[in-house]
Amino acid sequence: STDRIIAMSFPSSGKQSFYRNPIEEVARFLDTKHPDHYKVYNLCSEKGYDPQYFHYRVERIFIDDHNVPALQDMLKFTASVREWMSQDEKNIIAIHCKGGKGR
Repeated sequence: STDRIIAMSFPSSGKQSFYRNPIEEVARFLDTKHPDHYKVYNLCSEKGYDPQYFHYRVERIFIDDHNVPALQDMLKFTASVREWMSQDEKNIIAIHCKGGKGR
């Protein structure tokens, strides 16, 4: 169900965080609203970040901007999400690429 899925733009740090989704704010939101029940999926092939912000519950699927994912990557992603969601009905996912809409 979609109430267990959060779509967002890239959690940013440094200068980018002034105008785009500061990573500290994203972590604070998730830790407050969904403590120990979230997993972050980074679909951005161009860049990553320190997974420590999200207690190492980050999975990265390398998809190039304005491209479709490889079937193998989609299957890996859906299997991972299904496993995470089935572990606890409180579990949610936060998914992002760079801008929040391309992938």
